[in-house]
Amino acid sequence: MNGIQTAIEIEKANACAFTGHRSLDEAFSSELLEREIENAILLGVTVFFNGMAAGFDLIAAERTLALKRKYPQIKLIACIPYYGQEKSFSDGDKKRYAEILKKADEQVILSERYFRGCMHERNRYMADRADMLIAYCKKDTGGTAFTVKYFQKKYPYKKTVFL
Repeated sequence: MNGIQTAIEIEKANACAFTGHRSLDEAFSSELLEREIENAILLGVTVFFNGMAAGFDLIAAERTLALKRKYPQIKLIACIPYYGQEKSFSDGDKKRYAEILKKADEQVILSERYFRGCMHERNRYMADRADMLIAYCKKDTGGTAFTVKYFQKKYPYKKTVFL
């Protein structure tokens, strides 16, 4: 599924989107995720689009913010599909979400309210603005798989990094 990308295209990458599952298995490594974020920064990425969902997205946001201390030029853009996305989160995730939003460089709220398909709209919004995708995708179905397939089909020349 991965497209071919030249070194020049990789060097010009300046935006990255994240996509991943809400439930993470034991093999998931947040340290590996942080290394891949740092690798993206070293390739020139300065903007990270994050969908702010529970699970992978919140961890990716926290790791991005941690790296911001070392690389102050990077920006975290919180891409929120609708107002109140966090209402169904656990209390702990609600606190993490609020802390991340305080530290995010920008918030993009795509809808005033939930509607069927709003998550897909958020995912397409991020993918369409990204030069690369960091993905934790372990299933062939669902929103994460949809986002990976969408990105790779629409932008076969852009880089996808799988964790």
